[in-house]
Amino acid sequence: MYVLSVNNERKLHQTVQEHGFEHALDYLKKTVRQGIRLTKQQPEGYEGAGNSRIGGDPDLPADMEWPLDEDGTPMTFLAQLRLSEIAVHDASSLLPKDGMLVFFVGIDEPAYHIEHRVLYLTENQLQAAEHRQSPENTSLEDEFTGYSVTARASIEPPNYGYTDSEQLEDDEHDYDQYEELAFDLTEHSSSDLAVMFGYPATQHGDCEYEAALALLTGENYNYSISDALGRIKKHLNGDQAAAEKEVGDTLLLLALDSDHDVGFCWWDAGELQFYIRKEDLVAGNFTRTYCSLYSS
Repeated sequence: MYVLSVNNERKLHQTVQEHGFEHALDYLKKTVRQGIRLTKQQPEGYEGAGNSRIGGDPDLPADMEWPLDEDGTPMTFLAQLRLSEIAVHDASSLLPKDGMLVFFVGIDEPAYHIEHRVLYLTENQLQAAEHRQSPENTSLEDEFTGYSVTARASIEPPNYGYTDSEQLEDDEHDYDQYEELAFDLTEHSSSDLAVMFGYPATQHGDCEYEAALALLTGENYNYSISDALGRIKKHLNGDQAAAEKEVGDTLLLLALDSDHDVGFCWWDAGELQFYIRKEDLVAGNFTRTYCSLYSS
């Protein structure tokens, strides 16, 4: 499902050895994901259209309408990702190779089923795009400073909500040492603003169940994995294997971290998350996505 590039597979083996986690290598080979990290560069100057950007204003074709929330208020622009800059780091070849993804959000309360929009601009639309100043009043009252971002392929090991401690810890290694290993694997930087295809921030490891349930049925998650899987199974005519596959094929399209420079602060400095079904992603269909928020 998640394919590592040759260089990242080599790096995984080397870093595991350096940290003395050979006992967990097989587990990590099965659970690490190749993600794409988006790293903050300089404040956006809008000299040219179509670069990857987080915060500020988008670049849109003149004839494209600004997305509105259910109350008719313009949604808040969050990010635009030029896919020719991003897809080269997608070892699983899931993303379109060109064009641009543009992310908007409505009111971020409650923390589930957040109203949002993900637009896919074809390469022709992108060529016609130009800087569009955000409306004076949008769904979120905050103003976000735009920063250009660059992409890099990253190794994303399971975080606290997704780890199996029995596979990681032994007589010589504890979870704190695993976090040091994970830090080196991701090459984490304080300038990282977002990640695609990694693990969502959570304490419970159930985000994909919530998103899959919502995407397939429109129903709300009640914090029970077994209940969510049961409802997905029912929706799929009782097919347990298909239900489990749907959860496994529910992907973290984008996770936006809180950041002081941009002005993002998702509740208590949390993370805003966008999900998509693998089937829709491969088809280039971004009309059916799910947005939620995690905050400690």
